[in-house]
Amino acid sequence: MMHSDHLIARAREGDKNAQGRLVQLWYKRMYNFAYKFFFDHDLAMEVSQKTFISMHKNIGALQEVSRFKSWLYTIAVNYCREEARKKKTSRSMSLHDLRPGERDESYRWEETHHRTANPERLLQQSELSDLLQECLLELSEEQREVVIMKEYEGLKFREIADTLNISENTAKSRMYYGLEALKRILEKKNITKETIGYEL
Repeated sequence: MMHSDHLIARAREGDKNAQGRLVQLWYKRMYNFAYKFFFDHDLAMEVSQKTFISMHKNIGALQEVSRFKSWLYTIAVNYCREEARKKKTSRSMSLHDLRPGERDESYRWEETHHRTANPERLLQQSELSDLLQECLLELSEEQREVVIMKEYEGLKFREIADTLNISENTAKSRMYYGLEALKRILEKKNITKETIGYEL
């Protein structure tokens, strides 16, 4: 991320311009995380907005500048969990809730792997990306959080552990079982590593 400890320090001291700059730098990542968690644009927007409102209110209490990243993800995770609880009380979360026409602006899973860029291939990639996203929703929330943070957001296990207030071994365990569960889900849908072009 293109920001400095100095910028975070200024924001912590109440500098509104610095806080606004942090929002610009981190908004897309928070939105992407929430979108991957829910596969829902409106919920991702809701979580993102709440996350940065909370950041503005509470950044002054941030003890260590170096912990800003995990601190911000912690806020986002808590709001994701809150929205998930609300969703469960109103209706069961299912694939029928998805909006097939929506596309997020995050980098797609397959874009981390080199592929031939022709229209037919891109369409297949888009469809596979949405299918993989749907499979993520079938993981437990604990596993989904870790898989998204590691595979999509590129966080280190130390950062994930810090964010979720768990040990690194627990983070690694959730990652392992999450990927194993994801493989089983993909197998049920007859999606193989040959289909997606790489192995989980």
